[in-house]
Amino acid sequence: MKPDDLPTPSPAATPWTLARRAERMNPSVIREILKVTEKPGIISFAGGLPSPRTFPVAEFAAACAQVLAHDGQAALQYAASEGYAPLREAVAAQLPWPVDPAQVLITTGSQQGLDLVAKVLVDSGSRVLVETPTYLGALQAFTPMEPDVRGVASDAEGIDVDDLERQAGNGADRARFLYVLPNFQNPTGRSMSEARRAALVARAAALGLPIVEDNPYGDLWFDAPPPLPLAARHPEGCIYLGSFSKVLAPGLRLGFIVAPAAVYPKLLQAKQAADLHSPGFNQRMVAEVIRDGFLERHVPTIRALYKAQCATMLASLNSEMRGLGVQWNSPDGGMFLWLRLPAGMSAIELLPRAVDKGVAFVPGAAFYADAPDARTLRLSFVTASEEQIRTGIAALAQAIREQQET
Repeated sequence: MKPDDLPTPSPAATPWTLARRAERMNPSVIREILKVTEKPGIISFAGGLPSPRTFPVAEFAAACAQVLAHDGQAALQYAASEGYAPLREAVAAQLPWPVDPAQVLITTGSQQGLDLVAKVLVDSGSRVLVETPTYLGALQAFTPMEPDVRGVASDAEGIDVDDLERQAGNGADRARFLYVLPNFQNPTGRSMSEARRAALVARAAALGLPIVEDNPYGDLWFDAPPPLPLAARHPEGCIYLGSFSKVLAPGLRLGFIVAPAAVYPKLLQAKQAADLHSPGFNQRMVAEVIRDGFLERHVPTIRALYKAQCATMLASLNSEMRGLGVQWNSPDGGMFLWLRLPAGMSAIELLPRAVDKGVAFVPGAAFYADAPDARTLRLSFVTASEEQIRTGIAALAQAIREQQET
């Protein structure tokens, strides 16, 4: 039958009926803003992208050749859903508390880890607790499961443990878990203090509240490493998520979950249903790159680069924002810092004016589970050069001045 002979579809209404969970899905604000940054001349502080200057291209070229020469057939075949055994062993060995490799599940980026956690732990209407504000990607991963997501009051040291107890619920309404990023948090760049970590773990244990700890940025400290993870203090009460995206390359899409025995089998089953296994070739390349202590040599170079770029952004803010009533923090690591505009201003309204001046950022409202603060915005300091940072902050300051004058 020729194409011209095919029947013409009737103009009736579409036959597709979306699931209720699909109707709750929304596009990523950050991904939409990133489209704007592709315009020529835009200096972007918007994306949470690692600097491509840190990608170890030569080491991966060598690892690729090694894997294909000595393990090519296995690398290109289907594989175990748990992940490549030597990589799981390497993950377990580098964590700062005793971890059995059997607790490690390799995921397709830590974002998949969030998806698996939601599928396994969340029913429609389940209460889930998050920081205020929190990682937008986590909210997007949880949303299809139709939870009741509640923000817990937070300050510069992290979660307010008294508000955590108020929000935890009880009986059938008890929260399924608390999701938290203790180290150089996305979006704020803040880190949880030692005292707050101890208090949080103790209170969560007393409440019987599991913790999902997300730690993609913990290795990116500037001068001193952060305190021990929450999972190191209460392994049976925590699921721990990690990533190779920020220390090697995000395009590999490799992360991991460390989970207690009570939930690991169900996470594994959810992984099997999602994609069978994460790419075995990529797993073998990472295992080959890191096997001789490469990360111990490589990560300090990332820290030094990001520390210098953060210092440039802070110096530029101090110089350009003087007298504008803008507030910001000073991160000790990671990729982000957090600004708050003066009363009466909106970051969403400011964004088009800033883009017109050649600079982009992410408005902070999207990072709140409830009661968004329209005055907040996130700046990433890792992909722009120091010269671009100075130029971009000057442009942002000018946009703020003009917005205040209107």
